[in-house]
Amino acid sequence: MSSLEKIGLLKMDFLGLKTLTVIEEALNRVNRINSLNLKVEDFSIDDVKTFKLLGKAQTIGIFQLESQGMRNLLRKLKPEKFEDIIALLALYRPGPIGSGMLDDFMKRKHREVKVRYDHPLLENILKETYGIIVYQEQVMMIVSSLAGFSLSQADLLRRAIGKKTPEIMEQQRKAFIDGSVKNKIDKGIAEKIFTFIEHFAGYGFNKSHSTAYAMISYRTAFLKANYPVEFTAALLTSEKDNTDKIVQYIDEAARMNIKVLPPDVNESFADFTIVDKRSIRFGLGAVKNVGRTAIESIVKAREKGGTFKSLSDFCERT
Repeated sequence: MSSLEKIGLLKMDFLGLKTLTVIEEALNRVNRINSLNLKVEDFSIDDVKTFKLLGKAQTIGIFQLESQGMRNLLRKLKPEKFEDIIALLALYRPGPIGSGMLDDFMKRKHREVKVRYDHPLLENILKETYGIIVYQEQVMMIVSSLAGFSLSQADLLRRAIGKKTPEIMEQQRKAFIDGSVKNKIDKGIAEKIFTFIEHFAGYGFNKSHSTAYAMISYRTAFLKANYPVEFTAALLTSEKDNTDKIVQYIDEAARMNIKVLPPDVNESFADFTIVDKRSIRFGLGAVKNVGRTAIESIVKAREKGGTFKSLSDFCERT
């Protein structure tokens, strides 16, 4: 893995942790307002509303899926199952895009190109990715199933493909073909499959990483699709220090017919709060130069003496 890819993963991990906070906060609001005891584990993995939202690329505020490029891709791909999201996150990288691999994936998914397997054993391994090697784990499964490689041998091949060292690759090619022939696989087919592995495995991504990110993406999309007001309030609160994001998410709220009401000393708290079924009150914490102490003072005075009657009343009591 290159240094750039490592930096990218670190960035995604930071954003992932931030998004987990949004999910937790949104869920707290959902449960409190609707008197539920919903947990993320209860989210249906094949929710119709969620996949409709994804297919329409209404993914502003959704982890890893809100960029313009990703939304364009979602419109084309139209994910229909959770595995499509996993693959999408693994494929949306310069390598797969530049190689045409992403286009090939979409054509196969939409049955514009027929999916063929050079050997029956490949179907079970590559069926979920329409006959294309997308994950590093698939490489290891292929060489293990067809050539009898041990896990350590399979991992050695995976790393060799990444480094593209000619001598090691030639050794691995021979070992794969010999092992396949030993397992009664035609030598010509074994050679063809190894070329197939070399071509796609260089772009392979770690499926466990992609699955973890896809789960966060799916859960945020589920909340946006099923509990849009609670999700938007939590999302706005998470970005209260980022004016550009606040503007973007307020625009998205308007598209969803959710009103974001202006700040009000008689109603606002530090965070963005839900006023009614389709309205959110702007959080004082997102107002520039209004500090936490001032907000606490306002809320405390309001709780103690009721709403403020005038500007002078407000000044005297705070």
